[in-house]
Amino acid sequence: MTSSNDASRALSQADTPYVATGSLAGRTILMSGGSRGIGLAIATRAARDGANIVLMAKTGDPHPKLEGTVFTAADQLVAAGGQALPLVGDVRNDDDVAAAVAAAVERFGGIDVVVNNASAIDLSRTDAVDMKRYDLMQDINVRGTFLLSKLALPALRESSHAHILTLSPPLNLDPKWAGMHLAYTMAKYGMSLTTLGLAEELKKDGVSVNSLWPCTLIDTAAIRNMPGGQQIVQAARGPEIMADAAHAVLTGTGATGKFFTDEEVLRAAGVSDFSPYSLGAPEDRLVPDIFL
Repeated sequence: MTSSNDASRALSQADTPYVATGSLAGRTILMSGGSRGIGLAIATRAARDGANIVLMAKTGDPHPKLEGTVFTAADQLVAAGGQALPLVGDVRNDDDVAAAVAAAVERFGGIDVVVNNASAIDLSRTDAVDMKRYDLMQDINVRGTFLLSKLALPALRESSHAHILTLSPPLNLDPKWAGMHLAYTMAKYGMSLTTLGLAEELKKDGVSVNSLWPCTLIDTAAIRNMPGGQQIVQAARGPEIMADAAHAVLTGTGATGKFFTDEEVLRAAGVSDFSPYSLGAPEDRLVPDIFL
């Protein structure tokens, strides 16, 4: 069985199945979260192009259950070939978000890309979900996505490659998803509604706004820390598939208002074999992600 670290190392080599469609060299990316998991993978892929990445994440000190801090993540991005500005901040805090936007503009001269990566998850049913967790998901997922996008708009309008990419699912109104975990579904769909609305609102401003979602479960600390998570992620893919898909979207042709899946994007880029992204399970035994 291949570990997530082994998979990451393998996919960083020349035999990665991803076919690059462009470069993010010199572009400035402002990301919420990103100290680990999918966000860090997306940032690392951009850093390999020579991008400037501003990471705003809460983890400034080591966490007992979560690997990495915003500072260790920044070191990884610099080692990959990019420039990095680590900021300890909370996407729920208006002042922290405003300061991150200002710091990105001051350090790198502007903002080209916003990646709404920060997200909280709780799959409890309605009678079991704690209202503090409900509020946390609404504040991080919905309000945080809206706030970071909103405050970055003046800088994005000055960019010739402006893009907002949110890690949220298609707006699938099959009742089963709301029925399974209503609180989480509302929070993630709130992120997706932000994509839908901003894409329409910003059509004339030259700002592309899209969402990206994995077709299968992705190995992340959030999943591993859930009950039974250590076993579940054995049938997952590594976060590198989302990193390559995000890179393809951000270097693409300017589509807006789309709800992409990782496989859809990479197939369009010429990828036909997704097995290198797997952590060891056969393709037909991978766990499908929710909302699809």
